[in-house]
Amino acid sequence: MTQAHELTSPAVAGKSHAGRGASWLFSWPLLVGMAVYLFSISQGRKLLQDGDTLWHIAAGQWILQHGAIPTHDVYSHTMRGAAWTAHEWLAEIILAVAHQAGGWPLLVAITALAFAATIALLTRALLRWLEPIYVLLFVMLAVVMTVSHLLARPHVLAMPLMMVWTIELVHASEANRAPRLWLLPVMTLWANLHGGFTLGIALAFAFAFEALLAARREQRLAVSAKSWGIFLVLAVGSALLTPHGAQGLWFTWQTLFESSYALERIGEWRSPNFQKFQPLELWLLGGLALAMYQGLRLPPIRLALLLVLLHLALKHIRNVELVGLLAPLIVAVPLAAQWRQAQQAKQQLEGVDRFFRKLAQPAGDGAVFVSVLVLVAATLWLARIRPVEPPVMAAPVLAVQAVQKAGIKGPVLNSYGWGGYLIYVGIPPFIDGRADVYGDNFFKQYSEALELRSSDGLPNLLAKYKVAWTLLSPDSAGVAMLDHLPQWRRLYSDESAVVHVNMNPETAPQQPGAIK
Repeated sequence: MTQAHELTSPAVAGKSHAGRGASWLFSWPLLVGMAVYLFSISQGRKLLQDGDTLWHIAAGQWILQHGAIPTHDVYSHTMRGAAWTAHEWLAEIILAVAHQAGGWPLLVAITALAFAATIALLTRALLRWLEPIYVLLFVMLAVVMTVSHLLARPHVLAMPLMMVWTIELVHASEANRAPRLWLLPVMTLWANLHGGFTLGIALAFAFAFEALLAARREQRLAVSAKSWGIFLVLAVGSALLTPHGAQGLWFTWQTLFESSYALERIGEWRSPNFQKFQPLELWLLGGLALAMYQGLRLPPIRLALLLVLLHLALKHIRNVELVGLLAPLIVAVPLAAQWRQAQQAKQQLEGVDRFFRKLAQPAGDGAVFVSVLVLVAATLWLARIRPVEPPVMAAPVLAVQAVQKAGIKGPVLNSYGWGGYLIYVGIPPFIDGRADVYGDNFFKQYSEALELRSSDGLPNLLAKYKVAWTLLSPDSAGVAMLDHLPQWRRLYSDESAVVHVNMNPETAPQQPGAIK
């Protein structure tokens, strides 16, 4: 197979091809990025199907209006004043500004652009070591493994930073040096966008350990330890440059180990259901086949990193994307070295490699210009012919409108997924997607009441928080009990939402005739 330097040579050789032809040359990263962007914006409503998007927008608006970052809950009626670490504050400002400037279409476009940039960066990085045909296979699988978690939320805005960070760590390890210091601002930005920056710190320590093992074998341990030690100290320091300081590092521990009950019941934190098709299965089976058929091996640290990513993906479905996006970078170099020894495979793929390799060099300025025009035109066209807005699974608009029309006031008991929409429209929710604010004990009380674990659980919860109305999904067990409680009446119902109203005189609607 092609040597590694043959894949990077087009970038250098491109200078010798200066002219009209080179200017209009497309590249794999550009083509892949375009395809991913167009696919993402075509999804439209699917990128807005998570209610958390809505409370993130509301939080960004609050920050802009008050010129400060909240340190306590300012939204719910059950946890008002409780400690809250708004660790995604910068992403929330971006989402709020985008929503204000261009509505839902711009929000979708920014999300799609961040994802497309991530995949383009992955493509360019892998072309350094692997033939394009293998790069495209890795990239296609990465897209498939990420698309289920492709949402207009902070984690997608942080994806390009995660990719840049990991790529530079791999480059540094392969070049027997510490990462360059320009990477430190990437960590600071990442830490202010999303709490997943702690993964970047963990990756840095892992690659540092790998570098020290290599340096020990080559008798340069002192130099390597000094350079990597300085970088690690600076990286942790860069991660602390947030409004929350060390609390940002502590947040990951709180989420993973102090909210176990909540994580077991929140969809994206559950384990993948292999009774249905899971892209992760393709990765696992493909890796097993390669290891057993071609005897592919990984160095100890790379193998450990891969196993950790697989563990995270098997434990929480939201982490499947990490395997798709980061695992190819971790395994690319050792696998490329072993694949180059497969002379038979080289002969079989020689013609295909020659064709695909033409697009491995950087794109020309003309091609980039045309691509930008195409993407802008496609975005505007789709926004015009297919207006996007959050679907009912994230925004029960008609149900809330019925409550407002009936003049219902007072505290609400809502389904977990609709807390974000209530915050967005200015109604204090009972609960929303900020699981860290509510804690395991509250979440357990809430879940067991709606699941009717006891006959008096739901009535006690309604009384304790003086609930005036409820907004629940039709499949909730609590709906059936509310239908039979004498104090409660249905106000509104459709296939997505059911509203009950407390008929106690203190909380009765101003228009009793509106109750159906």
